[in-house]
Amino acid sequence: MREPQPFHRLFGLSWMDFFQGTSVTVEIELDLSLKQQFIDLVIIRNSNEPIPRRLPDGFDDLAAHNLVTFKSHRGALDAWALWELIGHFVNYRKQSSPSLQDLSPEEDYRLIAVCARFPHNLSGRIPLAPLGPGVYQASGFGLPIRVVVASQLPSAEHNAMLHLFSAKEELLRFGQAHYRPHSPDTSSLLYNLFRAYCEEPTMPDQLKEFVRQTIDEILQSLPPEERLKGLPPEERLRGLSADEVAKALPPDVLRALARRLKENGNGE
Repeated sequence: MREPQPFHRLFGLSWMDFFQGTSVTVEIELDLSLKQQFIDLVIIRNSNEPIPRRLPDGFDDLAAHNLVTFKSHRGALDAWALWELIGHFVNYRKQSSPSLQDLSPEEDYRLIAVCARFPHNLSGRIPLAPLGPGVYQASGFGLPIRVVVASQLPSAEHNAMLHLFSAKEELLRFGQAHYRPHSPDTSSLLYNLFRAYCEEPTMPDQLKEFVRQTIDEILQSLPPEERLKGLPPEERLRGLSADEVAKALPPDVLRALARRLKENGNGE
């Protein structure tokens, strides 16, 4: 079974929010084989109509099919990760083409690797040609692979979403302040992202404090049902007096509790 990777899933959910209301489809953690092999993200451009918002640097010229691998601050982008991306491309091209005898042209596909920090080990092995600040072209794999380094992208509003995954305090602050949501679930997504950061044992204290403050701000903006989602019953009731609990529960629930207490010998 695949190990849960919260930052990878949140990265994919962020792209789903980004393309909300457009003709672009996003598939996350797409299984490409009978023996499970997941690609982090596939961005599918369903038409040539203009996308009504500026894309982050490195994504500004989407192809029909864009295969994306992602490395958070926990991992390093290396040559093996790019070979895996090429393997995913081979499988995906077969599945998305009319037939194995009629494969869609390579120009319909783009391979993109996003990483939180610059891949020094990779750059020592293969050429990374700069295409712009934080955007590179990796060569030596038989087909071009674009590398996007989130922590090197300019602090511009169209890059705000990727800065949420940079794990650098000033860029994380910029991303939190400038990312514009496109779906109603974005607050919950940001909450889960910052919760994941908060649980990182190696995070600097100053950044942890910013993350905690941000979580508090996000919680204040969430409706009550969203704040309570996923909490066990005892956590939901913590801090409430017996009278407050009684007022919050529907009468039929109170009657059921009273019956259960009586059956257990705890009621009169």
